[in-house]
Amino acid sequence: MIKTWALAWAWAKSEPILVWGREGIRFRRRLTMETRAQKKTYLHYNHTDPCRFARWTARESYEFMEARPWQEVNEFYSNAVNGQSSLSALFGIQNFLQTHHVHNNAEIPEVSDKTELESVSAEERTGRWARSTFKIVLSYHGGSFDGWQKQPGLNTVQGLIEISLGKFVDENKVKLLKDKGLPLEGCVVVAGRTDKGVTALQQNCAFSTWRRDIKTQDIGEAINSAVPGKLRVISVSEVSRVFHPNFSAKWRRYLYIFPLNDWEDGEHSSESGEDLEHFRCSENEDDQKIGRVECNGETVENQIINDGEELESGKKPRNFRISRVNLLLQQLEGKLLSYKMFARDTKASRRGCGPPTECFVYHARAKEARLPSSDHGEGRMVMCVELVANRFLRKMVRVLLATSVREAAAGAEEDALLKLMDATCRRATAPPAPADGLCLVDVGYEEFDSQICLIPKD
Repeated sequence: MIKTWALAWAWAKSEPILVWGREGIRFRRRLTMETRAQKKTYLHYNHTDPCRFARWTARESYEFMEARPWQEVNEFYSNAVNGQSSLSALFGIQNFLQTHHVHNNAEIPEVSDKTELESVSAEERTGRWARSTFKIVLSYHGGSFDGWQKQPGLNTVQGLIEISLGKFVDENKVKLLKDKGLPLEGCVVVAGRTDKGVTALQQNCAFSTWRRDIKTQDIGEAINSAVPGKLRVISVSEVSRVFHPNFSAKWRRYLYIFPLNDWEDGEHSSESGEDLEHFRCSENEDDQKIGRVECNGETVENQIINDGEELESGKKPRNFRISRVNLLLQQLEGKLLSYKMFARDTKASRRGCGPPTECFVYHARAKEARLPSSDHGEGRMVMCVELVANRFLRKMVRVLLATSVREAAAGAEEDALLKLMDATCRRATAPPAPADGLCLVDVGYEEFDSQICLIPKD
């Protein structure tokens, strides 16, 4: 074996250090990375509105979101999955999910004599006609899994469910899996994949098989026995084979619980009007220079380039009004808009190529609430944000939440979120809020009813 060596220089001293083998190569790479880090250029979107000096940078927004008692929100979601708590206790609405679940299922045709199979007896069904489709409604705690989508070596919800459904696979698929050397697993499709840390209270998925001896109760018991306390089946029903949990869905409802620190009050800002006016009227732009960079595949000209630390323009507001967040979100209701600036980890649609980015928001509201307390004391004050839309882009809810809080703290105008739709770079919006606060409440297969909401309209 040929020995390799690297002659490295100490970072703090000018003394040569002779390091042999792989350690020398690693040491040299580490020095290179540290050198690049010190020369790193921080890019900020060049907002031109009067609130630009009061608006948090990406790092400031991230720190504001992270420095919160997220464990209490995680505990509430865990109790909700186990049935020990509920959204009814949080919002004071009696049996919200139970009532809506029964009403929602009425729109999904179940297998009966009145379906498309009525002219074909069970013994004569072959091919696609013989397939049975089961709709499974699940509740799972996001903090206990690495997201929904199955990935090698990770503890995912989909992976766990498909292993549990392996015993219900038909003979032809069993033979096919054995021939390919694959594990015996079922296959499920879902209404919407959730990221790591995101909880779901009524996630919808479907499982199809050509076996005719399967009972809905057996499917529920198989999944419930996998990881008790973290994953729970709410209901299993045999539905029409045309049902698809994603394509048949007409809307999705998300809830974000944002915990407030003990010294915070969501309806009072610590910054005075004079302070905000100072930020808006400040015209100190001598240290800024405009550059041309590449951002998410798009050429951008309105970026602020700052060599070193972020721009400092005095103490920025650190509190926000929940009523202001509510007002910002209301402007999105009833509009079909492109949310590509509020998406992450997905390419923005250009010239008709790529995934569509338009979403129709039915309901967008925020209100103050208090988490239920198990010790009969007062629970944590939180801000709850409810969003209902026909579809959501990747991390869209979390970016919307973080950006709304940032704009509310900066004292932005009511249409601030709408104006950000026309931005030229995703750096114009805030980094995604933590996944701990996000929850997929339910999925709708009938037309959205604005009267059935967690946060009603005024």
